[in-house]
Amino acid sequence: MLPSTSTRHASPGHLHTQKWRGRVGLALVASLSVLAGMTDAIGFMASGDFVSFMSGNTTRLAVAISDGDWGLTLRLVILVATFIVGNALGVLIARLGGRRTLPLLLCIATLLCAAAAWPADAQLPALLAAIVAMGMLNAAVEEVNGLPVGLTYVTGALSRFGRGLGRWMLGERRSGWRVQLVPWSGMFVGAILGAVLEHHLGLKALFVSGLLAATLGVLSLTIPRRWQLGYMPR
Repeated sequence: MLPSTSTRHASPGHLHTQKWRGRVGLALVASLSVLAGMTDAIGFMASGDFVSFMSGNTTRLAVAISDGDWGLTLRLVILVATFIVGNALGVLIARLGGRRTLPLLLCIATLLCAAAAWPADAQLPALLAAIVAMGMLNAAVEEVNGLPVGLTYVTGALSRFGRGLGRWMLGERRSGWRVQLVPWSGMFVGAILGAVLEHHLGLKALFVSGLLAATLGVLSLTIPRRWQLGYMPR
């Protein structure tokens, strides 16, 4: 695919900046996907419910309805609705925080630590707090150099990668499709880490997720302001 007119006429300095903005953005995406995968694995192993994978919870909801299991149906409806609320809150907090990553990730860290500290005999409130946090996480990065990315779900990333692969096999040389493996890889690695942590700590492993969220928030201070604005579109 031919470069756009703006790209062809861009100065070397601008192209260098764009390249580094993309690399930093993808590193942030990978790190946040590790956080999402870790949290999802911990929540799933501790409760049997997905924390960020709402496609899975939607399928389970449909099966519960077909089985007439109204208790499970109500529980899953609450989980899916909570995730939607978390996404909305993420946008609100990102905007109120001046579209900076730090305030959003500190809120997420607080929710995850609160979930970890919740009494073990009452898991649902802890699970809901973790789900809100994962919904909010999606507002941290929405695109990198114009390429859409997902942080808490990877079906879309795998689909975009597969379609890009198909076009590449047909001789089309579009850019960007390979980077869709970045969030998938991050979530996969994070899920492995989360599973190991849950084996040893149970739901308390969410403290590690909270610490990771806070650490990433502090590290985000090193990312130039204008780049963060590009990662969080209006």
